Amino acid sequence: MTEEGPVILWFRRDLRLGDHAGLDAACRSGRSVLPVFIHDETVEALGAAARWRLGEGVRVLAEALALRGSRLTFRRGRALDVLQALVAETGAAAVHWQRVYDPDGIARDREVKAALKESGVAAESFPGAVLFEPWTVATGQGGPYSVYSPFWKAVRGRDPGLPLPAPERIPAPAEWPASEALDAWRMGAAMRRGAAVVAAHATIGEAAAAARLSRFLTEGLHRYSAERDFPALEAGSGLSESLAWGEISPRTVWQAAMRARDEGAGGAEKFLSELGWREFAWHLLYHHPTLAGRNWREGWDGFPWRGDNPDAERWRRGLTGEPFVDAAMREMYVTGRMHNRARMIAASYLTKHLLTDWRVGLRWFQDCLIDWDPAANAMGWQWVAGSGPDAAPYFRIFNPGTQGEKFDPDGAYCRRWIAEGQAEPPDTALSYFRAAPERWGLSPDAPYPDPLIGLAEGRERALLAYATRREGLPF
Repeated sequence: MTEEGPVILWFRRDLRLGDHAGLDAACRSGRSVLPVFIHDETVEALGAAARWRLGEGVRVLAEALALRGSRLTFRRGRALDVLQALVAETGAAAVHWQRVYDPDGIARDREVKAALKESGVAAESFPGAVLFEPWTVATGQGGPYSVYSPFWKAVRGRDPGLPLPAPERIPAPAEWPASEALDAWRMGAAMRRGAAVVAAHATIGEAAAAARLSRFLTEGLHRYSAERDFPALEAGSGLSESLAWGEISPRTVWQAAMRARDEGAGGAEKFLSELGWREFAWHLLYHHPTLAGRNWREGWDGFPWRGDNPDAERWRRGLTGEPFVDAAMREMYVTGRMHNRARMIAASYLTKHLLTDWRVGLRWFQDCLIDWDPAANAMGWQWVAGSGPDAAPYFRIFNPGTQGEKFDPDGAYCRRWIAEGQAEPPDTALSYFRAAPERWGLSPDAPYPDPLIGLAEGRERALLAYATRREGLPF
């Protein structure tokens, strides 16, 4: 290491150049900057769709860096080992990264920071993919919030600051270290033939995220509040995958929505509250690191949910016989995303009508979503199941039939994703059969399946299970 050594900039789930505090500090340091992406154990642990999507995002990031006179070095291995090797090869004086807030990422980063500092390398982390660091928002008693409404009241008036501009040029080192080939990692291998189908629906990279935000603000924000619950209308922002991989910062989205609100745009306040819900999820995961694997409410540990089972497999394949549920599951398999209203219905059906453990569903979403967000998904599943913070009441059992009548009244959403029974099904519905594993043996010409269970019967069975365990549950 020398005082003139470069700054290693370690990219993770922050695949952008704008509003990137670590990059901004590295460029202002007066040293050259060496961007690196590490395929480490946390990448290996991702589900199939998420790992494919991360690989595509990293590819676009590398192209953006090249336009600014830089390049992205690819290395595979344990993060600390890779960084120590790069320091030795390049004489790097510092390593920068943006913080993550999930338990595995925190543990890794603590180990890396301690080891680098002990060896004399300046290891510096910067705020990550939240509006406010989780330890800066507290109740009057000094603890974290566990209910959304007071959390939102506490943060909605705060100013997260203005986004940082992207650097026009990134100082390059005199020599670049050796790099592995991204394609050799085959990050989409587990997707098999589904990758090509999902790719047509993905919005990849910082420029694409910015364009999507701009389009939403001008064309969609005014109808967001009224139409966001109707999946056929596609009234959402579509920014979930861009936020999940840090191709746009929440601060950039927040400030843009605040400007729109101040200019009188309808729907802005509701959209801002949804950003707040995302923020709440990350604060919860930081303060309760077992949120993604254990019941948040301890009284639920003895609830008689079923583990994985044949009905859950029918649910995974979109063959429950409930059109709204099946459309949601197939939408996810084709696009890598699922409408928020549909997520609630699909999750409620699995955990309540099918009495299946919420972790079974969470693991399937983890494997299939390109906008996989460990905090939002863990909180969402536990909220629907009733076992989480600020959860839906145990007796709230969404009826897919009445939900379909209310939010898909003409059946447009179901027809978009379910081919069976249609003389000329749309390509979206047929795409499911091109994406699904061949071993499933599915055909659009097959008859649509009968329901797994009557909706009234499923509701009564769930309520009976709750009543039987009522003495041990928090209600």
